[in-house]
Amino acid sequence: MAEERKQPLTNSTASSSTQTGRAVAMARLLHQECIQLLQLFKKRETSLSDQTPDGVRMVALSSETTKSSVEEQVRLLHSALRQCLGMLHRVIQKEEEELGQEGDGYETLKACVRARLENLLCTTKDLLKSKDLTLEVAQDQQCNEEVDSMGGTFGLKMWTYRVLLELIHWADHAAKTLHVLHTEREGTK
Repeated sequence: MAEERKQPLTNSTASSSTQTGRAVAMARLLHQECIQLLQLFKKRETSLSDQTPDGVRMVALSSETTKSSVEEQVRLLHSALRQCLGMLHRVIQKEEEELGQEGDGYETLKACVRARLENLLCTTKDLLKSKDLTLEVAQDQQCNEEVDSMGGTFGLKMWTYRVLLELIHWADHAAKTLHVLHTEREGTK
Protein backbone atom coordinates (compact mmCIF):
# COMPACT_ATOMS: atom_id res chain seq x y z
CA MET A 1 0.00 0.00 0.00
CA ALA A 2 2.78 2.43 0.88
CA GLU A 3 4.44 1.60 -2.43
CA GLU A 4 1.26 2.61 -4.30
CA ARG A 5 1.23 5.98 -2.54
CA LYS A 6 4.79 6.68 -3.60
CA GLN A 7 4.30 5.78 -7.27
CA PRO A 8 5.18 8.57 -9.64
CA LEU A 9 2.19 10.42 -10.99
CA THR A 10 3.05 9.62 -14.56
CA ASN A 11 4.56 6.33 -15.62
CA SER A 12 3.88 3.49 -18.00
CA THR A 13 0.73 2.58 -16.05
CA ALA A 14 -0.84 5.95 -16.64
CA SER A 15 0.51 7.63 -19.72
CA SER A 16 -0.53 11.25 -19.57
CA SER A 17 -1.03 11.24 -23.34
CA THR A 18 -4.44 9.56 -22.99
CA GLN A 19 -7.60 10.71 -21.31
CA THR A 20 -7.67 7.68 -18.99
CA GLY A 21 -3.98 8.15 -18.22
CA ARG A 22 -4.58 11.76 -17.25
CA ALA A 23 -7.50 10.68 -15.06
CA VAL A 24 -5.30 8.17 -13.23
CA ALA A 25 -2.58 10.78 -12.70
CA MET A 26 -5.15 13.30 -11.46
CA ALA A 27 -6.65 10.79 -9.00
CA ARG A 28 -3.19 9.89 -7.69
CA LEU A 29 -2.34 13.54 -7.20
CA LEU A 30 -5.69 14.12 -5.46
CA HIS A 31 -4.93 11.20 -3.15
CA GLN A 32 -1.52 12.65 -2.23
CA GLU A 33 -3.02 16.08 -1.64
CA CYS A 34 -5.78 14.63 0.55
CA ILE A 35 -3.14 12.90 2.69
CA GLN A 36 -1.23 16.20 2.99
CA LEU A 37 -4.47 18.01 3.86
CA LEU A 38 -5.15 15.58 6.70
CA GLN A 39 -1.59 16.04 7.97
CA LEU A 40 -2.02 19.83 7.97
CA PHE A 41 -5.38 19.49 9.69
CA LYS A 42 -3.89 17.30 12.44
CA LYS A 43 -0.99 19.74 12.87
CA ARG A 44 -3.43 22.63 13.14
CA GLU A 45 -5.87 20.80 15.46
CA THR A 46 -3.47 19.43 18.09
CA SER A 47 -6.38 18.81 20.48
CA LEU A 48 -7.47 15.97 18.18
CA SER A 49 -4.14 14.13 18.34
CA ASP A 50 -5.50 11.51 20.73
CA GLN A 51 -8.89 11.23 18.96
CA THR A 52 -9.72 8.69 16.31
CA PRO A 53 -12.97 8.87 14.37
CA ASP A 54 -14.94 5.66 14.01
CA GLY A 55 -14.09 3.60 10.95
CA VAL A 56 -17.60 3.74 9.49
CA ARG A 57 -17.72 4.85 5.85
CA MET A 58 -19.62 8.09 5.29
CA VAL A 59 -20.02 7.26 1.60
CA ALA A 60 -20.92 3.69 0.80
CA LEU A 61 -21.39 1.97 -2.53
CA SER A 62 -23.33 -1.15 -3.27
CA SER A 63 -21.59 -4.37 -2.30
CA GLU A 64 -22.19 -5.50 -5.89
CA THR A 65 -19.52 -3.12 -7.24
CA THR A 66 -16.86 -5.82 -7.45
CA LYS A 67 -19.13 -7.81 -9.77
CA SER A 68 -19.81 -4.80 -12.02
CA SER A 69 -18.05 -3.88 -15.24
CA VAL A 70 -15.23 -1.36 -14.92
CA GLU A 71 -17.39 1.31 -16.56
CA GLU A 72 -20.14 0.68 -13.97
CA GLN A 73 -17.53 0.85 -11.19
CA VAL A 74 -16.41 4.24 -12.55
CA ARG A 75 -20.05 5.42 -12.62
CA LEU A 76 -20.45 4.40 -8.98
CA LEU A 77 -17.11 6.00 -8.16
CA HIS A 78 -18.34 9.20 -9.79
CA SER A 79 -21.34 9.16 -7.46
CA ALA A 80 -19.10 8.64 -4.42
CA LEU A 81 -16.82 11.49 -5.50
CA ARG A 82 -19.86 13.77 -5.87
CA GLN A 83 -20.82 12.94 -2.29
CA CYS A 84 -17.25 13.69 -1.19
CA LEU A 85 -17.39 17.03 -2.98
CA GLY A 86 -20.63 17.85 -1.18
CA MET A 87 -19.04 17.03 2.17
CA LEU A 88 -15.93 19.05 1.35
CA HIS A 89 -18.03 22.07 0.36
CA ARG A 90 -19.92 21.71 3.64
CA VAL A 91 -16.64 21.49 5.59
CA ILE A 92 -15.41 24.67 3.93
CA GLN A 93 -18.67 26.47 4.62
CA LYS A 94 -18.95 25.37 8.27
CA GLU A 95 -15.28 26.08 9.02
CA GLU A 96 -15.64 29.59 7.60
CA GLU A 97 -18.82 30.18 9.64
CA GLU A 98 -17.57 28.79 12.93
CA LEU A 99 -13.79 29.09 12.85
CA GLY A 100 -13.06 31.81 10.31
CA GLN A 101 -10.32 31.59 7.72
CA GLU A 102 -6.76 31.54 8.89
CA GLY A 103 -5.18 31.99 5.47
CA ASP A 104 -2.65 29.23 6.07
CA GLY A 105 -1.41 26.26 4.05
CA TYR A 106 -4.38 24.18 5.21
CA GLU A 107 -6.84 26.65 3.67
CA THR A 108 -4.85 26.86 0.44
CA LEU A 109 -4.55 23.09 0.08
CA LYS A 110 -8.23 22.61 0.94
CA ALA A 111 -9.16 24.90 -1.97
CA CYS A 112 -6.75 23.01 -4.22
CA VAL A 113 -8.28 19.65 -3.22
CA ARG A 114 -11.75 20.99 -3.94
CA ALA A 115 -10.70 22.20 -7.40
CA ARG A 116 -8.90 18.95 -8.21
CA LEU A 117 -11.91 16.91 -7.07
CA GLU A 118 -14.17 19.01 -9.30
CA ASN A 119 -11.77 18.43 -12.21
CA LEU A 120 -11.72 14.68 -11.53
CA LEU A 121 -15.52 14.64 -11.58
CA CYS A 122 -15.52 16.39 -14.98
CA THR A 123 -12.92 13.94 -16.24
CA THR A 124 -14.81 10.84 -15.09
CA LYS A 125 -17.96 12.27 -16.65
CA ASP A 126 -16.11 12.69 -19.95
CA LEU A 127 -14.69 9.17 -19.75
CA LEU A 128 -18.19 7.73 -19.52
CA LYS A 129 -20.00 9.87 -22.07
CA SER A 130 -22.97 8.09 -23.53
CA LYS A 131 -26.33 9.00 -25.02
CA ASP A 132 -28.13 6.96 -22.36
CA LEU A 133 -26.31 8.37 -19.36
CA THR A 134 -26.02 11.83 -17.91
CA LEU A 135 -23.64 12.24 -14.98
CA GLU A 136 -23.84 15.22 -12.70
CA VAL A 137 -20.71 17.10 -11.76
CA ALA A 138 -22.21 19.35 -9.08
CA GLN A 139 -21.74 18.41 -5.45
CA ASP A 140 -24.18 16.05 -3.79
CA GLN A 141 -26.17 17.82 -1.05
CA GLN A 142 -26.88 14.82 1.24
CA CYS A 143 -24.45 15.75 4.00
CA ASN A 144 -26.18 18.80 5.48
CA GLU A 145 -28.06 17.06 8.30
CA GLU A 146 -25.06 15.13 9.60
CA VAL A 147 -22.80 18.12 10.14
CA ASP A 148 -25.63 20.26 11.51
CA SER A 149 -26.41 17.63 14.16
CA MET A 150 -22.78 17.36 15.37
CA GLY A 151 -23.01 20.43 17.60
CA GLY A 152 -20.17 22.63 18.70
CA THR A 153 -16.67 23.27 17.51
CA PHE A 154 -15.34 19.90 18.65
CA GLY A 155 -18.10 18.08 16.74
CA LEU A 156 -17.27 20.07 13.62
CA LYS A 157 -13.58 19.24 13.94
CA MET A 158 -14.31 15.51 14.37
CA TRP A 159 -16.67 15.58 11.40
CA THR A 160 -14.02 17.37 9.34
CA TYR A 161 -11.50 14.70 10.35
CA ARG A 162 -13.91 11.99 9.15
CA VAL A 163 -14.51 13.84 5.86
CA LEU A 164 -10.76 14.09 5.23
CA LEU A 165 -10.36 10.35 5.87
CA GLU A 166 -13.22 9.73 3.46
CA LEU A 167 -11.57 11.89 0.80
CA ILE A 168 -8.34 9.90 1.17
CA HIS A 169 -10.22 6.62 0.84
CA TRP A 170 -12.18 7.63 -2.28
CA ALA A 171 -9.24 9.33 -3.98
CA ASP A 172 -7.24 6.12 -3.54
CA HIS A 173 -10.21 4.08 -4.79
CA ALA A 174 -10.48 6.43 -7.78
CA ALA A 175 -6.81 5.97 -8.68
CA LYS A 176 -7.12 2.18 -8.53
CA THR A 177 -10.42 1.99 -10.44
CA LEU A 178 -9.31 4.44 -13.11
CA HIS A 179 -6.06 2.51 -13.49
CA VAL A 180 -8.08 -0.64 -14.25
CA LEU A 181 -10.14 1.32 -16.79
CA HIS A 182 -6.94 2.70 -18.32
CA THR A 183 -5.47 -0.80 -18.55
CA GLU A 184 -8.61 -2.12 -20.25
CA ARG A 185 -8.88 0.74 -22.73
CA GLU A 186 -5.22 1.21 -23.52
CA GLY A 187 -4.02 -2.36 -23.14
CA THR A 188 -1.10 -1.33 -20.91
CA LYS A 189 -0.25 -2.27 -17.36
